[in-house]
Amino acid sequence: MELGLTSFGLSFLAGVLSTLSPCVLPLVPILLGSSVSSHRMGPYALIVGLMASYTVIGVVIGSMGARIGLEADSLRVVGGLLLILFGAIMFSSVLQERFSGAISRLGVGQGLLARFNLDGLHGQFLLGMLLGIVWSPCVGPTLGVAITLASQGEALLQVGAVMLMFSLGAALPLLAIGMLSRQAMGRWRNRMLENGQKAKKVFGAALLLLGIFVLSGVDRTFERHAVNVMPDWLVILTSRF
Repeated sequence: MELGLTSFGLSFLAGVLSTLSPCVLPLVPILLGSSVSSHRMGPYALIVGLMASYTVIGVVIGSMGARIGLEADSLRVVGGLLLILFGAIMFSSVLQERFSGAISRLGVGQGLLARFNLDGLHGQFLLGMLLGIVWSPCVGPTLGVAITLASQGEALLQVGAVMLMFSLGAALPLLAIGMLSRQAMGRWRNRMLENGQKAKKVFGAALLLLGIFVLSGVDRTFERHAVNVMPDWLVILTSRF
């Protein structure tokens, strides 16, 4: 599976969907509200810290395939199987809950928040970094999709670029939601969560299809046809990394 606009776009969309998780969305106004009280630029520091955390986690895990010497074809098979797995998890609410529960029992990141001073910009940046760790079990399926896509990269820059797109996808909705009043958030929260679950089902079905395409080699055929019809500037852009 070559890295191109599809990989970056799917990773960005996975980041957007991660914000609509039931254990993330209700806390966003509270966290961003406390960030403002700590420093007027606090929300931005928190979100940059969250982006850095997601990116670091993804780069470390996503680059392991190349480091342990897996060949490109083996990575494709593993990546296709993982896309099918995460697609099934995102398509089923029951599987999402079981997956998050299994990962959360590892206790990753729990108890860290109470050990640090979170005042000021440095504190809010650290809070964002810690949230990336604490929220990882909750956003595991979407984060796993991004890491799977990133693992197909042949260089660290490719891996980092895909994870940066996931982080950006997670950050932009947080900023938008943070601008809502608490009254508006209260009115729209249930609708946002409901629409988020519907979007995850659609995304999960797309991942299942993509995983089947990867395992069958159809994605490479599609890619060849796409390159033939794409303008030169777009081909250069998608292969720059």
